[in-house]
Parts: sequence; C-alpha cells; structure tokens
Amino acid sequence: MSPDLRKHRGAHPEDRKLFAEDQLPKLRAAVGELSWLLTHDYMMKGASKLVGDKFALTERQRLAMSRAACSDQSKAHRASTRVAIDELKDQQIIIDGFNLLITIEAALSGGVLMLGRDGCVRDLSSVHGSYRSVDETNRAIELIGATLDELGAGSVSWILDKPISNSGRLAQRLRNAAAEHESDWSVEIAFNPDAEIVAAGGLAISSDGPLLDRVGRWTNLARHLVEKRVADAWLIDLS
Repeated sequence: MSPDLRKHRGAHPEDRKLFAEDQLPKLRAAVGELSWLLTHDYMMKGASKLVGDKFALTERQRLAMSRAACSDQSKAHRASTRVAIDELKDQQIIIDGFNLLITIEAALSGGVLMLGRDGCVRDLSSVHGSYRSVDETNRAIELIGATLDELGAGSVSWILDKPISNSGRLAQRLRNAAAEHESDWSVEIAFNPDAEIVAAGGLAISSDGPLLDRVGRWTNLARHLVEKRVADAWLIDLS
C-alpha cells in the first residue's frame, strides 16, 4: 500500500458530482428509508446495503447515507441528552479527539460534510488505523481552542485512540498548543476511548453515533464550529 501523502482532508475528486444538488433528493430519501429500517431493528450493515442497492448509490454515497441516518430511538435519546452550546461555561469537557479534529480539518479543507438526522455534522474521512496531520491541523486546533475559551469551558480532556498510529504525535501537538495558549487541557491516549469518555461522566464532544447513544450528556461543538467559524464549509443537509 502506498503511503498517505495527502496534505489536506478535502473533497474526493468525484464528490462534486456525487453530492451535487441533483443527487440530494435521492440521498435524503435513502437516509429516510435507512432510518426507518434502523428504527425497526434492522442491522446497519444489511440495511445500508439494501437501501444503497435500491437507490444505486456509490460507495461514498452509501457512507454519507449511513453517517446521516439513525433510528427514531437514537434521535430521541440524543436530543434528550444534548446540552446547548451556550451552556458550556465551567463545564468539565471531554473530547473525542480524532472525531472532532478530523471533522474540522475536513471543513477547513473543503471536504463534503453532512448534516445528519440527529443534527450532527459528519465528514467522510476515515483514518483506517493511521492518522496523518494535514496543512489545516494547527488551524483546526486553534479554532477549537479559541471557541472553547469564548464559551468559558472549564477543564478540557482530549481522548485519543491508542491503536491509531501517530496518536502520540498528535497528543504532543495538542499539549504544545495548550501550553502556548495557557489552556487547561489534558490529553490522554486510550485503547478504548469510547469507554473512557462514557466513564468520565463529563460533557462529551463527539458526533460518533454509537458513542452519543451511551453518554449521559454531550454538546454539538462540531456543528457550531462549522456553521459559525468556517464560512465556506461545504455542508449538505441530509437530515
């Protein structure tokens, strides 16, 4: 396998065609049908193949559909546990590190983002066991830090996936950024970040659907950042 030499987390060459305006009605219908199947206890893998085949979706369109869809039960639970973005003052924040950072990198790089049925913004990036920083990484970290400061967040804990290579390098980069800006951040590398985030009991920042179904409280920081701080972000509404 050739090394990943990308300097941006931007759009795939086919994305302008795959997510053009004329494709959106089909994608929204697919999200609706997949969500109905999930609500009726179908498994994601089988249901997404069923719906993807029906609408003749490409692999990337299927990925967008699956990331935008959720069951009625999950939608209701996530709405009930979501904390408004203006209620972060003095809160203990725990960040699903790769999840948030990669979404903001993609937004800054011009990658396609989807607004999902649960109100979360998600990207189409995938780290596949290895994370590589891009030209937008430092800017993304600064944007996240500045916004948390503006919102008056209390302590901030970043949790990174230990099994993902280069997590140690990213951890050091985050610690350096915190020291430079005198931010109250801790950075932890964990084998099972989701379990750590759930157990911590703080206010979680993530758009990972299965994680949001397990945490007691979360806030939608990625959507806030994309809508308020990345003016030219490519965001399609599949909700």
